[in-house]
Amino acid sequence: MTTQTPRPSVVFSDVDGTILDGDHRVTARVAAASAALAEAGVPLVLVSARMPEALADIRRELGNEGPVVCYSGAYVLDSEGAELLSRPIALGCALEVRDFVACDVPDVTCMAYGYHTWVVGDRSDPRVAHEERIVGVESVEGTLEEHFSGRGLHKFLLVGEPAAIERAEREVGAAFPSLAVVRSSPILCEVMDGRASKTEGIRAVCEHLGVDLADALAIGDGRNDIDMLRAVPESWAMANAPGVVKDAATHVTACDNDHDGFAETVFSVLSGR
Repeated sequence: MTTQTPRPSVVFSDVDGTILDGDHRVTARVAAASAALAEAGVPLVLVSARMPEALADIRRELGNEGPVVCYSGAYVLDSEGAELLSRPIALGCALEVRDFVACDVPDVTCMAYGYHTWVVGDRSDPRVAHEERIVGVESVEGTLEEHFSGRGLHKFLLVGEPAAIERAEREVGAAFPSLAVVRSSPILCEVMDGRASKTEGIRAVCEHLGVDLADALAIGDGRNDIDMLRAVPESWAMANAPGVVKDAATHVTACDNDHDGFAETVFSVLSGR
């Protein structure tokens, strides 16, 4: 006998590898699932490593107007764009991270994000250009001191080959134990304030919406989704997720992100199957 998944009070979903297919698109079926949640009165909250501006087009395609969790929980905004939570890295610490990466892991590209600004050292870097194409946002060239001197920044994104990213996660994590350092994919590693997590982000949204985290559903595919998947009683790892992510969830979707796994799960939950 199959146990039915109760209808959630809110759905928290990762974006890349979950909402989006392998070509970083919102399919018609996923858009229909988002509409079905809205019709059922269940908020869909995007929980992403992306900056707010890199979610704007996706949210339009989904018809999504609620709160959003950015930078993997380091920056949370309500439906009007007001801050619900902000966990920046202080500039002094950020400068130390930048210099450490440049000296100890020079074969990765280091990008910095804070609030609504994405700063790189060289926009002609192929890795930067590739990221710009994926997210549909342009970075700006400059220094951390120029752009983040007042409030600090929310995230470093390290981009490189899998072996270099694995080394970066290990070495940056060891050198800066007060920071959260986690691979979000084989070629990406995020560095954030140690208090920042997707779980903290979704807790802030639940408090804002007046709902209980125990009544939430979460879905994701990456290592940076693990804490969020463990934080709710009903969680789904995408079929395309690594084994360690599947192990953290209570369920695994029947289909991957190229076959509308998010949408099929949403329709199944809403129908009570």
